[in-house]
Amino acid sequence: MTTTHVEWFVSTSRPNVFRALLDARSVRTWMVPDGMTSRIHEFDPRVGGRFRISLTYDLPDQTGKTTAHTDTFHGHFVRVVPDTEVAQVVEFETDDPNLQGEMAITYSLSDAPGGCRVVARHENLPPGLSPEDNETGFRMSLAKLAGLAEKAAAQSEMRHSGD
Repeated sequence: MTTTHVEWFVSTSRPNVFRALLDARSVRTWMVPDGMTSRIHEFDPRVGGRFRISLTYDLPDQTGKTTAHTDTFHGHFVRVVPDTEVAQVVEFETDDPNLQGEMAITYSLSDAPGGCRVVARHENLPPGLSPEDNETGFRMSLAKLAGLAEKAAAQSEMRHSGD
């Protein structure tokens, strides 16, 4: 089994990034590679809490893992350490044995000059999942996470500056 490891800098604090990791509306926006749309079916962001998410390709020539154009996955949260770490177990909903099996995804947050460093690990990728494609999708998602967390922080700062 393969592991994807991506590091990303976000120019806002760890609490802002942590909130975006656990907010269903935020997840629907950032946890989706370019060329796809997201639907959150279930999302309970606490240890033991379950989630189920579908990602659908925008173009009809793209093939999904679950249905013709959709990748659906489900899982649960195994660790939620405030402002520090979110760990999940994830599994695709598929009949393809090359895409089956539990994977682990961990987001670790640490302080960095001017913001926060996110280390994202996706472990136990099944043999039918390209590590290169997975890394590309991970990078797209983390870029969206950064943009979302930075924008939310800027909006919050603007609201509080008027107090």
